[in-house]
Amino acid sequence: MAESNSKSKIDSTREWIVEHKLRSVGCLWLSGIVGSIAYNWSQPGMKTSVRIIHARLHAQALTLAALAGAAVVEYYDHKSGAKSERYAQFLDSKPHKD
Repeated sequence: MAESNSKSKIDSTREWIVEHKLRSVGCLWLSGIVGSIAYNWSQPGMKTSVRIIHARLHAQALTLAALAGAAVVEYYDHKSGAKSERYAQFLDSKPHKD
């Protein structure tokens, strides 16, 4: 029973990420910047400009990885037909005006 509950959480998380790809990439970028700045600030002997540059580079790498992941999810949805079913369901529910 707990297995089905955790699976539904994973499925709902996946659906949210599919629906909000750009928002999830932006959140990952922001968390990458914050995490990298926090890590670099703990390293002694670095200039502030070097810390900021390192944080930007780490966040840029995370963003590229997130965009690649979003592309894989998009490809999988397109290949499986789940995306076309979602759009067909949306279009069928709208009333037609004559």
